[in-house]
Amino acid sequence: MKKYASILFTLICFLGVGVAAQAQIRGEIVVTLPFEFVVSGKTLPAGTYTVSRFSNEKNEGVILSNRETGKSVFVHPIETEDTSADKPQVSFERVGEVHFLSRIQTSHDVYNIPVSRSEILEAAARPHDNGSGSTSSGSN
Repeated sequence: MKKYASILFTLICFLGVGVAAQAQIRGEIVVTLPFEFVVSGKTLPAGTYTVSRFSNEKNEGVILSNRETGKSVFVHPIETEDTSADKPQVSFERVGEVHFLSRIQTSHDVYNIPVSRSEILEAAARPHDNGSGSTSSGSN
């Protein structure tokens, strides 16, 4: 168990992830991800995604929509926080080659996303090239 925990938090690296704030809807951002990732139990492909609130109530969650495919996934945060950050960003927990979306920060709010322990253990058990784990985040 300690091995898996240390794998998750051994390295913090910043990726070239483009994030641009959109003015039309409070808290909406557009993010381009160069890798596939897991959120809400679903593996999503690399691409450009719009992140927007599900409703006016920030605790209700956000919708992550792939701009290329038009497919969307509902993301229910375990916690939300107010922020006045200058740069929106997304953060990931990485186990082997699997990236788990763990946090979305808009210019107004922070959404902490649950990452299933069973998903982490499953990803850690898969064979992978470099054997490293990390927390990754990106901003523009």
